[in-house]
Amino acid sequence: MYNIQKAVSRLDYAPKLKEIEITDIKKGLGVFTPKPDKAVSFAALKATLKSAGYVLDSADITVAGTLSKEGDAWIVTAKPSGQKFVLEGENVANAVSGLEDGSAIEIAGGWKTEGEGTNAREVIAPAEKKQALRDTQTNFCFAQLVTANFVSNDASADVGTETPDPAAPIRVTSPGLTVYKGGAITPRVYLVRQSLGSLKVNRQMVDVSLSYTPSPHVQLEVEVPVARTSFHDDVTLGSGVGLANVTVWTKYRFFREVKTYGDRQAAARFGLELPTGKKDAPTQSQINAPAFVRQQLTPINGGLSPHLDLAFSQAGGRFIFGGNAEAIFRTERDGFRMGHEQRLSTDLEYVLLPREYKKPGGELFLILETTFVHRGTGRLNSTPVAGSKATEYYLAPGLQFAARPRFVVEGSVQVPVVRNTGALALRTDVNVLLGVKYLF
Repeated sequence: MYNIQKAVSRLDYAPKLKEIEITDIKKGLGVFTPKPDKAVSFAALKATLKSAGYVLDSADITVAGTLSKEGDAWIVTAKPSGQKFVLEGENVANAVSGLEDGSAIEIAGGWKTEGEGTNAREVIAPAEKKQALRDTQTNFCFAQLVTANFVSNDASADVGTETPDPAAPIRVTSPGLTVYKGGAITPRVYLVRQSLGSLKVNRQMVDVSLSYTPSPHVQLEVEVPVARTSFHDDVTLGSGVGLANVTVWTKYRFFREVKTYGDRQAAARFGLELPTGKKDAPTQSQINAPAFVRQQLTPINGGLSPHLDLAFSQAGGRFIFGGNAEAIFRTERDGFRMGHEQRLSTDLEYVLLPREYKKPGGELFLILETTFVHRGTGRLNSTPVAGSKATEYYLAPGLQFAARPRFVVEGSVQVPVVRNTGALALRTDVNVLLGVKYLF
């Protein structure tokens, strides 16, 4: 919903973002009070929402001003902007009954713009009953067609369709695009335990992702990880810390279908893993293990590596299902690379809280993610390494809490269900993820 509020806030007559209030998620309702000295425009509101990926369904407006008559038309001139609103519709006579030219009036009703350019005029079709309000106030309702996230319904300032913008899978790729003409920063901490015979490995990785969405269909992202690795066997121990490979991403959402309290969307993502990470492996004297195993104790899996990813999600009511398929093509760096990877992941989410859902914020998601990974034969000094293949299947239960529409806390624990790994491939025993997400 933050995406919707941010879109509206770009209007020159809109108030500050925090003053654009979402009042009913399911019905798609919200409200804001325009700046009193600025002229408002239904057409501008509709165009702004469209540029952000939304379609304006309807709008109501309440205006306080002075009543006048020009020819056969009744006019309300708003204070203090001096903007004129033409009254039309079957309830006009009742709305102005008992009032004279020059009378003060507060009028509420359906709002639209008629005409274009210099011939454009703002029109109000008065509601059946008069409503009192001291300032001009705009209520609007729209059907959401394109936005960052995957749980939908009708959501935003007398608005739209969907649950909180920050909601997304934890480990599975989301086809959502976060915030149009904005983005997100997502720092995450991974705590990973691996083993291979008597060799025990502990990794702590901090991964910071920064994304920006310049259009309703495209998202740009950079992912910067830093890892610390400690290891020991029955005889020796050691550790190291360094930058891992930085990855740059671009995502294109090519499909979006929205319905009340639900939606479907799909996106393609391309990433390029850059050879930026620390490549120096422990020596034989530091740990008595084969060279290919010692290379796995660095924070990298090889050199320049393209990533291709397809993601899909479907939301209905409190349930969300998603999945993605990813292929990673690894190249050697200083004669080392892990095998090419194929990944298939699924995401099942349930909106546990709140039970009565009116406004965004305070949502608690129960999440269960799965990951199937097949890794081919690795190479060392351009020679295939026997025993480097792996086929693994993991489950990752998790929780995600949208404390505010712009701030999310998340965590999950990934554990192996199936591990068919070669004699020289490290086995992952557990992978804990803790993270936050902040939209801007």
